[in-house]
Amino acid sequence: MKAKLTSLGAYAPKKVVTNQDMEAMIETSDEWIVKRTGIRERRYTEDDEYVVDICYHAALQMKEKHKLDYEDVDFILVATITSGLSMPSVASQLQHLLGIKRAGSLDLAAACAGFVYGLVTAKGLIATGDYKKILVFGAETISKVLDYSDRTTCVLFGDGAGVAMVEAAEEGNILSTITGTEGEGGPDLYLSSWNNQLNGTHIEANGKLHQTGKRVFKWAVSTATREIERLLEKENITINDVDWFVPHSANQRILDVVCENLGFPLEKTLESLSYFGNTSSATIPLALASAAESGKLKSGDKLALIGFGGGLTYAGTILIWP
Repeated sequence: MKAKLTSLGAYAPKKVVTNQDMEAMIETSDEWIVKRTGIRERRYTEDDEYVVDICYHAALQMKEKHKLDYEDVDFILVATITSGLSMPSVASQLQHLLGIKRAGSLDLAAACAGFVYGLVTAKGLIATGDYKKILVFGAETISKVLDYSDRTTCVLFGDGAGVAMVEAAEEGNILSTITGTEGEGGPDLYLSSWNNQLNGTHIEANGKLHQTGKRVFKWAVSTATREIERLLEKENITINDVDWFVPHSANQRILDVVCENLGFPLEKTLESLSYFGNTSSATIPLALASAAESGKLKSGDKLALIGFGGGLTYAGTILIWP
């Protein structure tokens, strides 16, 4: 059997944090943020609102919109680096909250590449023949781990959740996939509460997100460009065959340069950055949900997805919109 993404849902917390709000919190300006990042606002969870809560809302939104039944879901995957609990996993909590009687559950820690890693993993599980219906979430509450003394990083991030239903089918729509890791770059983007050593380098174990912006920017641009080209080659298509490009929404300048490198029109690139910020593993499903809601995506459209981030790791796939 092959893997088919059949439906999608998303949820963003109600609390809107504008660039003007950021001006009141740190030394910055709306003009600087928009020029350097493309972000105009982002969403933050409340103090008592966690990844499991926004995943639950995303699942309910998808269930209601697409008239779904979750009782026969047999695996739950949650891509997140901000679970709030080391155990139980967010996936296992969702099994209970969604009333799914019997399902495997697993959290994936692949940061900004997490949602695509979830699709790749779901495709592999379905290929075994043992799984028929899988929920794949990408969700983060990055606002809870921001260091507001780092003014260039804290303005980037927001919270949000997306979820896809992936099912076994005769004709799949999750086509070629790629994954990869360059672990030597780990100290350039990390989140640690205990361990203060990484690759022999001292890191801050303070439970806050740390990013070396310039190095991550350079790596993201070169990696996204190179790996999309490799993905297209693997699928035996060219960039001209792609209807929509869906990269991880990290920073508008990254998207601009990657599109220029690929020779792909920016107006055919989907992003969730402008009004949700960088939501790490949630950026791609949020972008897809927004595009679907606006009517941009049509059945049969060919999409190229690429996630890249902490690890440093990346994952991509060619997806035919259902």
